[in-house]
Amino acid sequence: MPLRDHFRPPLTDFATWEELHGAWPSTIAYRLNALLPPDYRSGVKIHLGSIVEIDVAAFELQDPGGSGNHGPADSAFEWKAASPTVLLETDELTPPEYEVRVYDQRHGRRLVAAVEIVSPRNKDRAEARSAFVSKCHALLQQEVCVVIVDPVTERTANLYAELAARIGAGPPATAKGSMYAVSCRTGSSGRRQQVQAWEHTLEVGAALPTLPLWISESQYVPLELERTYEETCKGLRIA
Repeated sequence: MPLRDHFRPPLTDFATWEELHGAWPSTIAYRLNALLPPDYRSGVKIHLGSIVEIDVAAFELQDPGGSGNHGPADSAFEWKAASPTVLLETDELTPPEYEVRVYDQRHGRRLVAAVEIVSPRNKDRAEARSAFVSKCHALLQQEVCVVIVDPVTERTANLYAELAARIGAGPPATAKGSMYAVSCRTGSSGRRQQVQAWEHTLEVGAALPTLPLWISESQYVPLELERTYEETCKGLRIA
């Protein structure tokens, strides 16, 4: 079955792109766990971009006595803060992440591969794009295989092309498009380091590719994007 456009009508009148992005990583992780060797496992990391974690909470409690008399403590509420200086106005400080991670359990849960599913908010601002590219670059420097899957039709930025520029490479073959899937890994050729890539253009109406997901220097498992995508759509009743 073909890739749908989850970001425009008529599909957006029926289901949101968040439904796909929230469910697809789990389907991928389940499938990978059926294929990975026993010493490896995959899991899901979904971060929705919240900027505040509450460590101290204040609660309004009902007064059992109904007196409403709080005594001297009421004086504390007479103080008012000055008007703030607007330091930054933004939708969110940290972009959302939809990610599948693969770990080598033999070496203290060592991260060996990451599958990043791009969201519109990863592409809409320069700061968000830079954060995404920096994250992928850092993973490659740690010799983690990085897969980027970008099915977003409503933003034209190409994060893979920006990653290629960041590491000093020329424009990739998929640089002119905005939808693609690519698997990248660092390796060595003699005394020199290489960044190798398996890249495919994505198109609405076309099947998704299968990519190699490298878990060691000489071992990989198939990342079956079409199969997992279709299972996700079927489970969500997205025709």
